[in-house]
Amino acid sequence: MSTDSPSIAEVKRRPTWVQLVRLARPQQWLKSGFVVVGPFYALQDRPVEGTAFWGVVWVAFWVALAFSLASSGCYVFNDLADMERDRAHPRKRHRPLASGAVSPRTAKAFGLVLFLAGGLCLMGLPWDVLGWVALLLALHVSNVLLYSAGLKRVVIVDVMSLSMGFVLRVMAGCAAVGVGPSTWLLNVTFFLSMFLAFGKRLGERRTMGSSEDAARARAVQLDYSDELLRMVVVVTGVATLVTYAGYVQGRAEDYQLGFNLMWLTMLPATYGLIRCITLLERGDFDDPTELAVHDSACRIAASLFVAMSLALVGLRAWTGVFGSGIGVG
Repeated sequence: MSTDSPSIAEVKRRPTWVQLVRLARPQQWLKSGFVVVGPFYALQDRPVEGTAFWGVVWVAFWVALAFSLASSGCYVFNDLADMERDRAHPRKRHRPLASGAVSPRTAKAFGLVLFLAGGLCLMGLPWDVLGWVALLLALHVSNVLLYSAGLKRVVIVDVMSLSMGFVLRVMAGCAAVGVGPSTWLLNVTFFLSMFLAFGKRLGERRTMGSSEDAARARAVQLDYSDELLRMVVVVTGVATLVTYAGYVQGRAEDYQLGFNLMWLTMLPATYGLIRCITLLERGDFDDPTELAVHDSACRIAASLFVAMSLALVGLRAWTGVFGSGIGVG
């Protein structure tokens, strides 16, 4: 983590619109990428025609934007609930509410506007899927608000609640294009999001120095031990890789060209996860999602994984060069 953070006075001098953008945390919109995972993998098992393809892209875009805006609204209300604790955190104390740059009244109004904007993004969806997607968005918002209200203080439940937010994103993306999420997709999403959440708790301990210091920013830290966090970070990371490996093995016939070309995506996935564990253990970062922005090696691994997956699924969807399909995801 950088040690040359701005002072509270410098933070408060920034324009109001900048403070509101920071309050919405648009950098976290990357998490809405989980919305497009289901539609992306579904493309490999249905004929790709120009109109149909761009129809899927259009629908997935609006659902991802809806979840992004609604999640930003949730962040606002979470920051309202956490103002005092955030002031004890070396990084979070610079947030707009914790620093006093934005008033609670303004934040509440801004959060409600974000919720409304997220709901309006769904109005362009086909009527036959609108109800399901709206229900999943409402469940996502409810889950996050319940987390902010108290679930974040319940050991293990706090992480499972966060993980369900990612699962609901995946389910919404699938519902929007009329496909059912496969078991492997739900499992990978669940284990990966648990890995990220447990990794964040481990990273906080490393950067803040002790469980007591970390607990001043996140009360549930008192119920975790270093040994438990280190174990579950490794376990959930391995579970993610093993589950994804099961998917790769199950699609062997679809990507054969001398050998299963989809196996190549295991290389950047494995490297990226293990490097993430290494950096969290060293205390270089207190949030795994920050690695995607600030660590060049993790960015390269993630980019390679996405590029290879796009290339393989795209080739199969457009040319059928690897053979016939065996089901969605």
